[in-house]
Amino acid sequence: MATPRSAAAQDGAKGKGKTKRRTSGKAREKIDDKATIRQLRGELAQALRRVEELQASADTDFLLGIPNRRGFERALQRSIAYIKRYHASGALIVLDVDRLKPINDVFGHAAGDQVLKAIVAAVTGQVRASDVVGRLGGDEFALLIWNLSETDARAKAAALELAIDQLTFVFDGSRVTAGASAGVATLTPQTEAARALEQADAAMYLRKAQRRHETEAVPTVKVR
Repeated sequence: MATPRSAAAQDGAKGKGKTKRRTSGKAREKIDDKATIRQLRGELAQALRRVEELQASADTDFLLGIPNRRGFERALQRSIAYIKRYHASGALIVLDVDRLKPINDVFGHAAGDQVLKAIVAAVTGQVRASDVVGRLGGDEFALLIWNLSETDARAKAAALELAIDQLTFVFDGSRVTAGASAGVATLTPQTEAARALEQADAAMYLRKAQRRHETEAVPTVKVR
C-alpha cells in the first residue's frame, strides 16, 4: 500500500513546479526578445537600404541613368581628394550639345530626349568603366577621366566631339545631326573642384565659339 508523501515533500514539489514555470517563462521571454531583436534588425536593414536607394535616386538623372549635377560633383570631390592623397592625375571634360534646342523646337522634346540618350551611349562607349559621365543639366555633360595628360585629354575631347558629330537621326523624314563642343581642365593635387568646373566650362564656351565660325560646321538640320 503506497504511503502518502509528507507535507514537506509536497511543498518541495510545488516549489519545483513554480521554479520550472518561472524558468520556462523566462525562456519564453528570451525567445520573444530574440525574435523582436531579429525583427528590428530586419526593419533597420530595410530602412537603410531605402535610404541608400533614395540617395542614389537623388544623385541620378532619371532620363539618362547617369549621375546628375549633384551626383557628379560628389564624384568629382571624392576623386580630387584621392588625387591629392595619392598624387594621381586626371582630366575634367565639360561637353555641351550644340544644337539640341532647334531639334526640340522643330521635332519635339521626345526627339531631343532620343538625341541625348544616343549621345550618352556614344560618350560612355569612349571611356573606361572607372571614368564618370554625368549630366550637369539641360544639354551640358561632364566627364571625369583618370590618368590623362593634358595633351591626351584634349585628344579625348576631340574624339568625343567627332563621335557625337557623326551621330545622325531621322525625325519626320528629316535627317538630323546634333554635334557637341568640349572643354578641358586637368586635375592635379592642387585642383579645387569648383575652379576645375569653371575652367572646363570656360574652355567649352570658347570651343563652341570656334566651332560656330568653322566653315565646315555641321548644319543644324539636314533634310534629304
